[in-house]
Amino acid sequence: QVQLVESGGGLVQPGGSLRLSCAASGSISSIYRMGWYRQAPGKQRELVATRTTDGRTVFATSVKGRFTISRDNAKNTVTLQMNSLKPEDTAVYYCNAYITFPYDDPYWGQGTQVTVSS
Repeated sequence: QVQLVESGGGLVQPGGSLRLSCAASGSISSIYRMGWYRQAPGKQRELVATRTTDGRTVFATSVKGRFTISRDNAKNTVTLQMNSLKPEDTAVYYCNAYITFPYDDPYWGQGTQVTVSS
């Protein structure tokens, strides 16, 4: 079993920055892909950014150029740096992990609220 624990959400003004962190624990030695999804009220959960152990990244079009994702593969942690935040970035952000490739069942964190408002 793998547990994902997020931290770093909160309230920020438009144009501000936040950093989300996620740490994985459990009986694992490595995690192939870690990343972040988000879900706004009344909307489906969507991919924000992911990164594999070999450095391949995927970003949602809406966050390209504003968000960066980094990992510490040895510690099984992932960090999402969010800059130039917009009100439309408001959502619950979930850490996500796929242990192996081809993908097995995903693991999810409990979610952390990000609110962008003046």
